[in-house]
Amino acid sequence: MLIHVVKSKIHRVKVTGADLNYIGSITIDEDLMDAANIVPGEKIQVVNNTNGNRLETYVIPGPRNSGEITLNGAAARLVSVGDVLILMTYAMMSPEEAKTFSPAIVFPDESTNLLR
Repeated sequence: MLIHVVKSKIHRVKVTGADLNYIGSITIDEDLMDAANIVPGEKIQVVNNTNGNRLETYVIPGPRNSGEITLNGAAARLVSVGDVLILMTYAMMSPEEAKTFSPAIVFPDESTNLLR
């Protein structure tokens, strides 16, 4: 049996953009992706602390050291610039692996979205 376990978490970042006309996804500063062990194209859960919306999409890298967090396509309708988000990815593993697994959890600067 395999279970879903939190693999990565970027805790409390602010939305910097919403691009309705892009084909889809979330753009995340590549420095944040690296720190949280998130790869391009990976499925991600987006939890909007500001309005309660939740969605799943895939990740595309944004410019390093930019603090960019942009929701693209239809997801842009579920956020506003300045909303506070929690971003999480998950992995499937055995319960035995999960007992010793440590997720990558990142707490960026809340005002800039940059690594501290």
